[in-house]
Amino acid sequence: MGYNFWYQTDKKKLTWPVVTLGVFDGVHSGHQKVIQKTIHLANKKNGESIVLTFDRRPKNVLSQTQQTCITSLEHRLVLFEQLGVDISVVLEFNKKISEVSAEDFISKIMYEWLGAKVVVLGFDCSFGKDRRGNASMVSSYAKKYGFEVVTCNPVEFEGERTSSTTIRKHIIQGNLQKARGMLGRRVSVFGTVIKGSGRGKGLGFPTANLNLHHEIKPPSGVYATKALLEGKEYNAITNIGTCPTFRESTCDDEPVVEVHIIDFKESIYGKDLEVQFLYKLREETRFKSADELKLQLGRDRIRFMNKTSEKVLTE
Repeated sequence: MGYNFWYQTDKKKLTWPVVTLGVFDGVHSGHQKVIQKTIHLANKKNGESIVLTFDRRPKNVLSQTQQTCITSLEHRLVLFEQLGVDISVVLEFNKKISEVSAEDFISKIMYEWLGAKVVVLGFDCSFGKDRRGNASMVSSYAKKYGFEVVTCNPVEFEGERTSSTTIRKHIIQGNLQKARGMLGRRVSVFGTVIKGSGRGKGLGFPTANLNLHHEIKPPSGVYATKALLEGKEYNAITNIGTCPTFRESTCDDEPVVEVHIIDFKESIYGKDLEVQFLYKLREETRFKSADELKLQLGRDRIRFMNKTSEKVLTE
């Protein structure tokens, strides 16, 4: 085909491919509606649900900037799998792919390559050079290539249309409940555990520092969270900030994400960790000494363990 791509799962002989297309940044409730429709239609024919996505946001390539995202590629693939998608196909979005016409995208990728029997699209889906491709164009090719086209209407939350742009704004501003309503799931970040300063371990509260791969994060503060690691869920306290108590030594102005997994002592360097936000415990504070900080971390832990069940039931 000439394009760079890869599958999350091994490609098998496809019997009845139902394909949807999009970046799906955030995998929010609107995206979930599209993906769930794709899965439903595939299951009706004992076929395969396929999500065709890109390795990066097209805007990053077209504008030649590195913009943040709600969900990195790695995070999106995890969420697709959790939803029950059979196959995730990732296209490398580069200059070559950006020049592919919408017509060629339909004929060469959706039809000839994937063999789509059904194409499911969101109401505002656009693709191909100059974003000319949309549901109307795909429908005009349906009879010629013998596939069906299904479109999904937008989803609203509290009278506001759900969109990645709006969710991104709510997360950055700290409106986690509003963002959660639009996401249809908890606000979360997904990153790789990297080496940190080791100060948390010295205080008796070891932390996992995360490289978020350009994902956005909530404002600075200390949060009650759930940490998902290798299919298991743990209680955790997550700090987002600039280490004000120790800032004069090594921390810079870029907020870091430090996750203290309660009653967990394993080394997880290099592993991927998803952190789901429940509620904010407090603002990040500069303490006069490490001992004072240690006392506060103990209070945070007690408050978390006492209130998490109540909060989760009412959030």
